[in-house]
Amino acid sequence: MRRNLVSMCAVVTFCAVTAANAGAATISFLTDPFAGSTALTTPGRQVVGGELMLPVFNTATDVFLFESGVFGAYGVTSLSFLNNTIENVPASGVNTIVLRTFDNDANPATPFAAGNAADLIAGRITVPTPGFFIYFNQGLDLPRLVFSTDLNDNTSDLKVLARLLNFNGTAGQANLATFTAANFTLQAVPEPGTLLLVSTAGAWFMRRRPRRE
Repeated sequence: MRRNLVSMCAVVTFCAVTAANAGAATISFLTDPFAGSTALTTPGRQVVGGELMLPVFNTATDVFLFESGVFGAYGVTSLSFLNNTIENVPASGVNTIVLRTFDNDANPATPFAAGNAADLIAGRITVPTPGFFIYFNQGLDLPRLVFSTDLNDNTSDLKVLARLLNFNGTAGQANLATFTAANFTLQAVPEPGTLLLVSTAGAWFMRRRPRRE
């Protein structure tokens, strides 16, 4: 049985379309992550929230899809994946990072938020690189998916795209190791109006087709 759940993005600044088939889901980000925000014109790093809350994400089946036209405008033309601790992040060549370092100052009582994780990554990458990362937020006790306008720049603007609500605690931290490149894709997605037009045309054809006795 196939399910299709659609969010029309009335509040948040991106679209999320979830399609499930036998438990597999694709979570698609279809519009400018900073739409409706002044982050890009405000000096200094701005961290924009309003993220999608994902009750369940299954790394064995589910995929984050980033619309290539939207994120291509920021310079993301392909995805290069890494799942590792911060000391193993290379100087270049990756733009989609699952960060398995959970602290930046050896003090679990202090916050480890999106900006802290982005700073660690910026300390490793040495060339301009727009891209994505997943980090584990200490205060929220769960991972968040983030888009950065430049992983190399510790002043780059950040948009938090999603929270993974089923990755809590030390078990959730351990499960970050199960993310692979297959969980992320960059591709063009048809405009919603195009999908509606095709659907309407198909319905008209079915009504007009002569019945066979």
